[in-house]
Amino acid sequence: MLDRDTVALDDPVAESLRGRHAHLARRLGRAAGYLPEVASFSTVSGDPDPAEWDDLARLLGRGGFADLFSCPATPPADWEPIFALDGLQMVFLAPGATGRAGRADVTHVAHVEPGSELVELGADDVPEMLDLTARTRPGPFWPRTLELGTYLGIRENGALVAMAGERLRPPGWTEISAVCTAPEARGRGYASRLVDALVTHITARNERPFLHVAEANTSAIALYERLGFAFRKRVTFRGFRTP
Repeated sequence: MLDRDTVALDDPVAESLRGRHAHLARRLGRAAGYLPEVASFSTVSGDPDPAEWDDLARLLGRGGFADLFSCPATPPADWEPIFALDGLQMVFLAPGATGRAGRADVTHVAHVEPGSELVELGADDVPEMLDLTARTRPGPFWPRTLELGTYLGIRENGALVAMAGERLRPPGWTEISAVCTAPEARGRGYASRLVDALVTHITARNERPFLHVAEANTSAIALYERLGFAFRKRVTFRGFRTP
């Protein structure tokens, strides 16, 4: 049973842009979105009128990409559909109740196994992060996505082979995202270690972790369930091209 209000998770992009990520937002009228090199997500009100869609089109520019994330509002007919993906929103149910207290601060280097280490990633790591996400495609990741929150990685003999981090930040919650492992390093439990470390980091701030996953990715869903996440609702991620 959820022990904290989840209403903020119904529109996590708008809630984040109004709050923790306001400094990373661009706005025109009631339309808003992240700065281009930070994230591609845009948002409108729950019942946008034509003027609001016009504001978003001007904000993004002619032929701009409108990643509406899980916004259910339908753009005007002259907005070109680019993609639609069915997904699940999952929330962490047991902060502080799964034996996580007392572990090392994740901002310090911690040995995962011989030849590997868990590290906090910074600006100097962005080229490797972009390369890893380009190869594994966990979702959109841009040159300044790192500014959304804490990102952790696992290095094998110095090479970045796995990563995960914090993305949307609605009040009281932090989304875990960009969970990915290079093909040559899969099967070693790196995703579990990274998500578990982020859960520790987030709950230490008295916030709750949540995440989104493609509904067809049953292996990832099973992993998140083992790590303490549970289904909250179905969502559809949609992208459009402005006229």
